[in-house]
Parts: sequence; C-alpha cells; structure tokens
Amino acid sequence: MAKVVLPLEVARAFADGETDHEVEARDVRALVRVLDERFPGIAERLSRGTAVAVDGEIYQDWFLEEVRPHSDVRFLPAIEGG
Repeated sequence: MAKVVLPLEVARAFADGETDHEVEARDVRALVRVLDERFPGIAERLSRGTAVAVDGEIYQDWFLEEVRPHSDVRFLPAIEGG
C-alpha cells in the first residue's frame, strides 16, 4: 500500500488530525476516491488548490499519476507563480 501524507489542516478537518495513511490505488484519482470513502468530503477539498508529490516528483495536474504499492504520496498546497 502507498503511504499517503495529508496536510495538517486537511487532516484536522477530515481525518481526526491523522496525517499519515495507507492506501491501495493505481493512480492518484483512485487514491482520492478511497480517501473520500473513509473521510467524506475530502476529495472536494483535495481537488482545490492542491499539488501532489508522488515519490518526490511534484505534480500540479495529478489525477492520473501512477501510484505504486510502495509509493510515497504527499498532498501539498499548490505552487503558484507569476
């Protein structure tokens, strides 16, 4: 299962403050679906203003990024530039 790390503010709002989770999924979209089943409403929150790092690579458009069984997936505030 992939290790998933939620931002503290999201963890507090949806997951009783727990930031670290284990999830089995083939891509980030499926991973978010699993999290939303566990924590209703979290999918909508994660889809707004959130980037994702999968195994150290940061993605802004992350829905279809592959997740391997031992991946490290971290949700991050989106990086904005100008």
